[in-house]
Amino acid sequence: MKKFGTLSVAMLSLCFIANAQKALKFSKIPFPLSWENKPLSYHISDAAITIEAGEKTDMFRDPNVTYNTDNAPKLFFTPDNNFILTACIEHHFVYKWDGGAIVLKADNLHWIKFCFEKDYTGQHRVVSVVTNDISDDCNSAPINGDKVYYKICKADNVITLYYGSDGKHWFLVRHLQFNAKGPLHLGFMAQSPTGKKNTVTFTDITYSNRKIRDPYAGE
Repeated sequence: MKKFGTLSVAMLSLCFIANAQKALKFSKIPFPLSWENKPLSYHISDAAITIEAGEKTDMFRDPNVTYNTDNAPKLFFTPDNNFILTACIEHHFVYKWDGGAIVLKADNLHWIKFCFEKDYTGQHRVVSVVTNDISDDCNSAPINGDKVYYKICKADNVITLYYGSDGKHWFLVRHLQFNAKGPLHLGFMAQSPTGKKNTVTFTDITYSNRKIRDPYAGE
């Protein structure tokens, strides 16, 4: 085996793999984060997470079973059993279906994507996709602008999704049971299903280990 100083090629490869899989840290999240599907680029500061997705990146399981993909870059952590996560999502909506999302995932067949997306009409829209084998795709409120605040809450097996304009006042989008088995992963995603790339920035991120008391108030 060829040597490089005192390290073998195999040892160098292991060092590279370990470094590539090194957990990331973000000051607002009390758990290490790691990638599922690498982005084109990313940046993590004390105040923001920015993810650049490449072309033809998406997360969707078509009810017609003609389009199934899960290749969008996602920065995940393992949350508490009960939690509240909020974030402001912002991007430039260049191509149809460009989006930034908060994702809760058990496995490839069971997940929730809460997406701020450019829809088929060109409108900036609140979109929620609940997937149990296939995706239930729900278009909700139109948004006039490039940013919106999202909140996702888990109370045992109940998930509640909200959006708002200021991060203080919330409108209920969906309230559902999510009974997927196994550990869950929670985090941030960027997608560009029909475009060349899409850069999404997440700011005003907060996380807490608690249940909401009133699903209509969001607190």
